[in-house]
Amino acid sequence: MRSHGFIAAIFLAIAIAWFLPQGIDILPLKTITDIGVGLIFFFYGLKLSPAEFKAGVINYRVHIIIQVTTFIIFPLLCLLCLPFFEDGLTSDLWIALFFLGTLPSTVSSSVVMVALAKGNLPTAIFNASLSGLLGIVATPLWIGFVLEKTADFDFLIVLQKLFLQIILPLLIGLFFQRYFGDLARKYGRQLGLLDKTTIILIIYSSFSKSFTSDLIESIELGDLLKMSLIVVVLFFLVFFGLAYFSKIAGLNTEDKIAAQFCGTKKSLVHGSVMVRVLFGNAANSGLLLLPIMLYHSTQLILVAWFAEKYKKRNGIE
Repeated sequence: MRSHGFIAAIFLAIAIAWFLPQGIDILPLKTITDIGVGLIFFFYGLKLSPAEFKAGVINYRVHIIIQVTTFIIFPLLCLLCLPFFEDGLTSDLWIALFFLGTLPSTVSSSVVMVALAKGNLPTAIFNASLSGLLGIVATPLWIGFVLEKTADFDFLIVLQKLFLQIILPLLIGLFFQRYFGDLARKYGRQLGLLDKTTIILIIYSSFSKSFTSDLIESIELGDLLKMSLIVVVLFFLVFFGLAYFSKIAGLNTEDKIAAQFCGTKKSLVHGSVMVRVLFGNAANSGLLLLPIMLYHSTQLILVAWFAEKYKKRNGIE
């Protein structure tokens, strides 16, 4: 799993998902990955001292860059794509793209990738968690503002999941940090295998669901290629734009990594939940997930590649 082996494992997982997508029915992958994410944050808590986490919380420049990019810059970029869709605001494909732009960042994979790249982990944890909370409000507001729709959102369910899967394991890890922190840091490389394995399983599960659905078959090839091109261009615009503004803001490399990796991510989990809440059982609800599925795949592969490149800086392994 070292060096480019992680990237190769990602493509292998995609290939297996294509030929053997039945794994999501045979194995309880959702339970396994949920447990894996919980363990990841538990071990992060063990390895993270309270002083380091406090330093991440007060790193306000990175927070502003990430959250403004996620909830303002990204939706505005999607608005600029409106001329590429013939039906304008009534285009289901553009609505799906704009829905992608309003989503919060991922939590688990953002933090995992920052850890792989040896970036500012406390800042990443804080921003990824904050993004999930802000997204509960920001996504419905953006959709309602642009599409003139109103929707109720179950804050308690989302907050409960966030607390149980992310915050609680992290707090437990922080509590036991004084007892087992040195041991966790000593075996940090071995524990890193858990991070990578969980990411691989998430990728396999996501692609398996895509390949077993008839969503892609219902889209015309031209529209699929256009949407694929747009999401890739959006990723690179945001990724390198964040690098530019990080340089202007005078961020160090670790903070720059946190800004780029957290600011470019969009959550497939939040998208899957919110599409049902905001759009109900609409006939185009499957189509609305197409851009986030494409972007989710793109971000995992490209960010994993960039993480490996950052990891090798100055001989870091």
